[in-house]
Amino acid sequence: MFGKKLVRQMIGRSAENATDRRRFLQSAGAVGLGVVGGGMLAGSAAEAALGESAAAAAPSDGAVLNFALNLEYLEAEFYLHAVNGSGLADTFTTGKGTRGGVTGGRKVNFETAAVRQYAQEIANDERAHVNFLRGALGGAAVARPAIDIRDSFTAAARAAGLIGADDTFDPYANENNFLLAAFLFEDVGVTAYKGAAPLITNKTYLEAAAGILAAEAYHASTIRTSLFEKGLSAQVEKLSAARNSLDGKGDDDQGLMVGDRANINPLDKSGVAYSRTPGKVLNIVYLNPGKVSRGGFYPKGVNGTVRVSG
Repeated sequence: MFGKKLVRQMIGRSAENATDRRRFLQSAGAVGLGVVGGGMLAGSAAEAALGESAAAAAPSDGAVLNFALNLEYLEAEFYLHAVNGSGLADTFTTGKGTRGGVTGGRKVNFETAAVRQYAQEIANDERAHVNFLRGALGGAAVARPAIDIRDSFTAAARAAGLIGADDTFDPYANENNFLLAAFLFEDVGVTAYKGAAPLITNKTYLEAAAGILAAEAYHASTIRTSLFEKGLSAQVEKLSAARNSLDGKGDDDQGLMVGDRANINPLDKSGVAYSRTPGKVLNIVYLNPGKVSRGGFYPKGVNGTVRVSG
């Protein structure tokens, strides 16, 4: 596999535009073929033109991982506030784009030792994901955008019919609220990484993304199991339906029950997890089914080039 220094250089070159992406693809291809000297990759002019056209049409590997980093900032802030009463250290929130603050968040008074330990473990994992992606992206990493983990939950709960039109939902008020709020994120994280996988061209980054996807799937299963055991299936169904209505056509969201059976792992008929495009993911976190560039959990939008929903 590539050395850490070379990986940083390569992903930096692929960071946020098509020109850098083409250079990155040439570099990655040359290394993979064992080419030491200079020169162009072998292939016909037609193949080269086709490759450049595809590269220009798709987001770069760096842009995709920066999109993931925006999501990891949100999850890390949500969980760290719940278990510690504070979020990420300032040194882990800098980068390209405008760095924003975090609205809301406080320590949860957990009722059970098990859920408190689950939350602590997930919080540590999400912080590690942020640090890992920032380290891999190097100077191309985006800053933490402005994040709302207060009013956004109320808007989501109202849209789902979980509370009344004039009520508020505090995700940190108690253990059950915390788990319901966590459910909003976890399934989205799994489908986001799976949906982003075809966009990643370099196997080193694809392997890393697959590892994070697996961790997010463990987290989602833990949250879904906890909600199932607490008998909160009806509330989860409402949140699932709301997510499904936000991300466009198709029925790719599932609650905790299928008929009278548990549905801890939301899968298609082939037993495969669902995918969401970055645009659909943004529809959910912006809490808007239209084509927008901000809203919901990101009141000023995410940082990076992948930032428009729909």
